[in-house]
Amino acid sequence: MDDKKRRLIWYGMLLFLLGLLTGFLEQQFDNPRMGLASHLEGVMNGTFLVALGAAWTEVRLSPRLSTVAYWGALYATYVNWATTTLAAIFGTAALSPITGAGHSGLPWQESLVTFSFTTVGIVFVADSILVLWGLRRAAVS
Repeated sequence: MDDKKRRLIWYGMLLFLLGLLTGFLEQQFDNPRMGLASHLEGVMNGTFLVALGAAWTEVRLSPRLSTVAYWGALYATYVNWATTTLAAIFGTAALSPITGAGHSGLPWQESLVTFSFTTVGIVFVADSILVLWGLRRAAVS
């Protein structure tokens, strides 16, 4: 099995497990609704990594772009879960008007969560475009 493929599946299962474990703690967070979101982010992002790993051998990118796509997927999925978990712990409302309703954190906490969610969104979109491009192309010589 291709090493990146295997690692994506492994990291996906680890994130899936972290999401499950987060579900046990969601009522302990300052914002339980955001805790539920964190649980779901872990489970869904873990599943995404497993699916990406399963399809990885079909993604035709140069070695450099393959590395960028690989690390981009890991960054986006893990930082998404971690940021949502921090938002639940801090009780922030940054970029989360529904799950953060009635909550607010300290200014530095709101800034950290805003920055993290922003970078996750940018990296996730860029990575998705890159993987789609790699799935569309015939072959890289």
